[in-house]
This record gives sequence, structure tokens and C-alpha cells, in this order.
Amino acid sequence: MLESGQFATTAELAEREGIAVTYMTRVLRLNLLAPNIIEAILDGQQGPDVTLARLLEPLPALWQQHLDHFR
Repeated sequence: MLESGQFATTAELAEREGIAVTYMTRVLRLNLLAPNIIEAILDGQQGPDVTLARLLEPLPALWQQHLDHFR
């Protein structure tokens, strides 16, 4: 709906769906998962630790430090 231009912002889309903007933003981040991870999830082949709750968590601080190392 965002890509098609039906909604201009995530806030508009969140309001339409009746959810908080912060939740919408976290869910939209799932689009950034690697295609093979998305495929595994859709096929039900993900590991037991790969849950929606875990995928929606913020990146751990140590991960951010790891990313900063490569900038």
C-alpha cells in the first residue's frame, strides 16, 4: 500500500490498520530480512528461536558496535 502510493506515510497506513506507528515501523523492518530467511519462515523451516517477537526486538547493542566497526 505504501509502494503503490495508496498511503503516503507509515503513520497513515498504521492508522488505517488500527495499529501504533511504532509497531508498523517494526513490522516494516521485516522487509529487510534476507530473501532466504523470508523463504524459510514462509515455508515453516525457520529455527525455533526465529519468532515474530524476537524479529521485532531492537538490535542488540553489541550488534550496533559490530556494525560501527565497518563504517
